[in-house]
Amino acid sequence: MNDIDAQRLMIKVARLYHTHEMRQTDIAKRLQISQSRVSRLLAQAEDASIVRTVVAVPPHIHAELEERVEALYGLSEVHIIDAVSDNEQELGKDLAHTMASLLQDVAFEVSTIALTSWSKTMRMMIDTMLPMRTRCKHVVETLGDLGPPSLQHATARSTQQFAALTGAQPVFLRTPGVAASPEMKELLLSGDPHAREALQMLDSVDLALVGIGADEIDPDLRPGDNFFSDEQFARVRALGAVGEVCLHFLDADGNPIDSELEDLVVGITREQLRNARHRWAVAGGARKHRAIRAAAAGGWVDTLVTDAATARFLVDTASADRKAAADLKPAQSTPRRRTAASKA
Repeated sequence: MNDIDAQRLMIKVARLYHTHEMRQTDIAKRLQISQSRVSRLLAQAEDASIVRTVVAVPPHIHAELEERVEALYGLSEVHIIDAVSDNEQELGKDLAHTMASLLQDVAFEVSTIALTSWSKTMRMMIDTMLPMRTRCKHVVETLGDLGPPSLQHATARSTQQFAALTGAQPVFLRTPGVAASPEMKELLLSGDPHAREALQMLDSVDLALVGIGADEIDPDLRPGDNFFSDEQFARVRALGAVGEVCLHFLDADGNPIDSELEDLVVGITREQLRNARHRWAVAGGARKHRAIRAAAAGGWVDTLVTDAATARFLVDTASADRKAAADLKPAQSTPRRRTAASKA
């Protein structure tokens, strides 16, 4: 059997098992092969990403904690997972699987999705996704190219893959995500009608899949490589930044930081992000605790997928802030009793 015939058999077995819900013994009889071979072919189909398995976490495992975070931060939905490891890569995979499961069952009408494809967790999510039941028209990248060419290629491939899963047309933003100067940004956009069109499409976003970053350079990125430098990060931290949402820096309360860096970003604006009908974020881990809190407190996201430790951090800090605010309130003064001398 040549390679093409072997691949066809693998796909046929995968379809009979996953799509037609046939038992392995029945598949073996139908195709006149051994059951052990059916098992091997199913495993090979997963290894080749022909079959993507999504672990659907039952809702409300952390119901009380989810409701607490929603109430404290005014979020529409919070979905919390138990991390199997403190390792950031493994945590990202768990979060990505959960987000993929939620996206598959989007219940509202979606025409345009804004995708932060440079986010590693988003790319892992796309690799595990099944086709969305709700079809959309356009998937637009939220940011231009960031980092080295290998990362740019990976993000473009993820955008293309996600668009296929949603039945949409991919809209790429093929321009540096961070310009060297405001003048260079203007020059880049003036000569690129495709980039201008992509940015205009971000005016009407039904679902923004938001990236949340810490107040430091992401491990996948290099300083100054279509990105900010260490010195620029230091300056914005001095202004109070604790993290960023789609490269818009925020202080601890979620207020946007006005700095020269804002004029260098080529991507979704703060106003466009605010105007998106739905804003979903997936993020977790200790390194991003303060950034996630800022994004939630500032109303930059309305649905959050995170881990239990991060959720407890969100609750603890919000409770501590409320207590501190209560302690700062002046004690209500009681009227003094008038003495006989004062009455005279």
